[in-house]
Amino acid sequence: MELEYDDDGRIKRTGNVWTATTHIITVVIGAGVLALAYAIAQLGWIAGIASILIFSCISVFTYSLVADCYRYPDPVNGKRNYSYMQAVKVYLGGTMQVICGSIVYGKLAGITVGYTITSSISLAAIESIVCVHRKGHEADCSSSYNPYMISFGTLQIFLSQIPNFHELTWISTVAAITSFGYVFIAIALCFNVIISGNGASTSITGIKIGPELSLETKVWRIMSSMGNIALACTYATVIYDIMDTLKSHPSENKQMKKANVIGVSTMTMIFLLCSCLGYAAFGDHTPGNIFAGFHEPYWLVVIGDICIVIHMIGAYQVMGQPFFRFIEMGANIMWPISNFINKEHPISLCGVTINLNLFRLIWRTIFVILGTTLAMAMPFFNQILALLGAIGFGPLVVFFPIQMHIAQKGIRPMSLRWCALQCLNCVCFLVSLAAVVASIHEISKNLHKFKIFAYKQ
Repeated sequence: MELEYDDDGRIKRTGNVWTATTHIITVVIGAGVLALAYAIAQLGWIAGIASILIFSCISVFTYSLVADCYRYPDPVNGKRNYSYMQAVKVYLGGTMQVICGSIVYGKLAGITVGYTITSSISLAAIESIVCVHRKGHEADCSSSYNPYMISFGTLQIFLSQIPNFHELTWISTVAAITSFGYVFIAIALCFNVIISGNGASTSITGIKIGPELSLETKVWRIMSSMGNIALACTYATVIYDIMDTLKSHPSENKQMKKANVIGVSTMTMIFLLCSCLGYAAFGDHTPGNIFAGFHEPYWLVVIGDICIVIHMIGAYQVMGQPFFRFIEMGANIMWPISNFINKEHPISLCGVTINLNLFRLIWRTIFVILGTTLAMAMPFFNQILALLGAIGFGPLVVFFPIQMHIAQKGIRPMSLRWCALQCLNCVCFLVSLAAVVASIHEISKNLHKFKIFAYKQ
């Protein structure tokens, strides 16, 4: 059968609105969802729900602007931009591309640290839950995160040697399935607590200020919680990867806009379910990771934690591989004739031929070791995720989309539309900055409170 090709010479794309929607939902349903109940507990019912809805609405709007910038200069018939950074370069110039790339790849690297923390917390929780079930609540079932982080890092050293992102399809599929698994298990567990009459008291304004919580601490937590919500709404780093799967008719931007609305609406409903039911179940004592609040039925909680670990294993590679590829492409450009960097060494193991590259082996191993060490030094689930969300939301979800839109449409400075867009920019920048500062403050406080490399479940 003769292959058909698109206008850029690549094999004809077959994706549509529904496949794009599926990709969006798969990307955003992740570890960040587990922290949303804690965010609601800090903000309260009104501010918490309003924040999730506002962040979601902003995401739908700005992602639609990004969709219009997939082609340049014309959004329907122009030349394709295959990555977010490429779009920033053609619309805003090389300097902005460097800034954008620093944020994108810095966030990707940071997320791998967050995934290491999340997986170790879940593995330690499994040991604790089984111990409590067998020995009772009076038994000492605490355990260190460090052995689990080392084990997770060791596994990632091997998986990181997979040379091509496209070879990760099976890992990505399994990770997506398990991500839905633990989210819906969390929702079911919270719902069960509520209908059984064991739900906790809640407040419109969240956790009350008192002997256990000062006004200053509450303000810091509120700002940090904004970062948790922002992280859950972010998929800017992969939006052009999704668009590059869409067929050309109808135009990719029209299809992506519909997918954005459907995908973000679906994720918002899931976010609200998970966060609201979690807060209703635990009230002022809502844990940072919603699964940490459950011990029974122990088998279901263990299944949920296992799903988290499996998802983190796959998600680590999905997020890490673009960063690996970026560094290796840069090294190839700088040293094009270096055998150490570019030569592949075929090795046969059990009848399977593996291409081993020395630079890839050494640098990826060092990266995983450094990330694992950093996670062991700062195993703070909520604060790390909040920091990552805050760093990414302002620039990637708001600033660059708006600036690209202004450049594309030639919007006149100081016009009403220009002022409205820049006001949105400023507000989101201030929220992101506040969340970054609060997250760093919380991490710093925890570092003084806990002994480094000795944190336990």
